[in-house]
Amino acid sequence: MNALSFLKMFAATGATMFALDMVWLGVVAKGLYAREMGSLLRPDVKWVPALLFYILYVVAVVVFVVIPAAERKSLARAFGFGAFFGLAAYATYDLTSLALIRDFPLVIVIVDLAWGIALTTIASGAGYAVAR
Repeated sequence: MNALSFLKMFAATGATMFALDMVWLGVVAKGLYAREMGSLLRPDVKWVPALLFYILYVVAVVVFVVIPAAERKSLARAFGFGAFFGLAAYATYDLTSLALIRDFPLVIVIVDLAWGIALTTIASGAGYAVAR
């Protein structure tokens, strides 16, 4: 694999993830997060840390999910490992928050874990499609 291939996988995975996450956070689940998390939410997004997260997360998805799936020529592997990676990553945040942050809502944990699985699965599939 060369740098151009990696960049294509990164771009497809990242663009898919970012677009879907913006629709999810900005439209679909916006009211849920506002209602359940209330005062924990910032009134504005801090874009530098958000973009740093996306860069790091997408690189990790490409390295640990997309490339191995492409090497095995397995879309099922991209979806399966994407789902597991999403669960593990989102559980790191959600379960830690549930353990440490007073009144962190259980419904957010459940919804966020499901979203992390779905989002990472779909983004992994997009990266795999470009790799193939």
